[in-house]
Amino acid sequence: MITIKNEEKLIENGETQFNKKARDLALKSLESALNAVDPKQIIKSKVLLKNSTLHVNNRYVFDLKKFKNVYVVGGGKASGSMAEALEQVLGGLIKEGWVNIPYGNKHKTDIIKLHEASHPIPDDSGVEGTRRMVKIAEQAEKDDLIICLISGGGSSLMPLPRDEITIADKREITDALLKCGATINEINTVRKHISDFKGGWLAKKAYPATILNLILSDVVGDPLDFIASGPTVPDSTTFSDAIKVLKKYGLWEEAPASIRKVLSEGEKGKIPETPKANDEAFKKVFNVVIGNNRLAIQTAQNYLKSEGLNTLLLTSTLEGEARHVGTMLASIAHEVSASGNPIPKPAAIIAGGETTVTITGKGKGGRNQEIALAAALKMNGMEGAVLASLSTDGIDGPTDAAGAIVDGKTLTRAAKKGLIPEEFLAENDSYNFFSKLEDLIFTGPTGTNVNDISIVIVL
Repeated sequence: MITIKNEEKLIENGETQFNKKARDLALKSLESALNAVDPKQIIKSKVLLKNSTLHVNNRYVFDLKKFKNVYVVGGGKASGSMAEALEQVLGGLIKEGWVNIPYGNKHKTDIIKLHEASHPIPDDSGVEGTRRMVKIAEQAEKDDLIICLISGGGSSLMPLPRDEITIADKREITDALLKCGATINEINTVRKHISDFKGGWLAKKAYPATILNLILSDVVGDPLDFIASGPTVPDSTTFSDAIKVLKKYGLWEEAPASIRKVLSEGEKGKIPETPKANDEAFKKVFNVVIGNNRLAIQTAQNYLKSEGLNTLLLTSTLEGEARHVGTMLASIAHEVSASGNPIPKPAAIIAGGETTVTITGKGKGGRNQEIALAAALKMNGMEGAVLASLSTDGIDGPTDAAGAIVDGKTLTRAAKKGLIPEEFLAENDSYNFFSKLEDLIFTGPTGTNVNDISIVIVL
């Protein structure tokens, strides 16, 4: 059961009856969403073993008697939970497994090796684990089954730089892309073309074995080739696309020489492109999305409906600069309050996706905390209006908080403490602002990862 650890305090901070009620509804709806995408529950409900037959997502059926060996590989922030649950389903049918997970995860498996590595900046431990996965893939034969467990964070946790690119070079470009405001799709376009594992290369190495790829999606819209940079999926991007991303954000000239060399030679055709859709390696690959942001926000919506609220599921593909998104969501709250549009009070607006923060200050924060801080400025003075926003993995940016919650009294409480929200926003210092107000949301690492969720309540 995933819970918000400081829920009672967050509700108490609402001060007024209406604000406390709105905070309670927002936080409980977020908890319902998180538990709907708990990897253990998803695996147990969507991956079923009946006699010797594996049923997946009510769509695919695999007769395990036809396979000589079953292997498991994978990586991501939720892949430890997925591996633990899959081992409970398949048990001794698994011959060998290797899954890269973030440092500090406390999952227990007997057969599948859970190997800790760094996220979001890759490290040597991640490379070591990825090489072990490649070894498993290359030893697999045509009558073997490889089950691949993919979740958000897999791009960083499964690094295997190609040619002369070092892990230090990859760390440098990853850090620069994360800070410049590039979207996750743009970041993964670059990652795929400096990797010997991503962008379909794992499938290429595993052929002619059969691959069943179980995916917990953390990418807006669920494009399979971008989730964990698509190690078992045909790549739709090119070396030229990767170069364009780096030039777009002014990173090309300062990128490590090894990366510029690989991308330039790839663009000229001197290095093979990532495998495309017509490659025979994908003939025996089955990619199955077993959980995503839409499942989470629909669960939140159903909870809020059951509490008597009028609900609007705004989108599961929310993108943009975090502070602008926060202002937009708060503007909708104002419109609901003033005119009953797009839905009348009591109302709940639910949105999911993944915004970006272009870092210009020297503060500490995350996407969801910045959404909340910008929303607080717009919602000032409203009664019974709340915005709560969190990252479903429980880690919003480089912080220990999942997100934050605000209402129409947030700025009043801040003023009493001498806090000037505009200054904190200018410094990208949302964490310290909300820390002083005790309005950070804490879940701890949730073991899942399906982007972010924002809930707006107007009573």
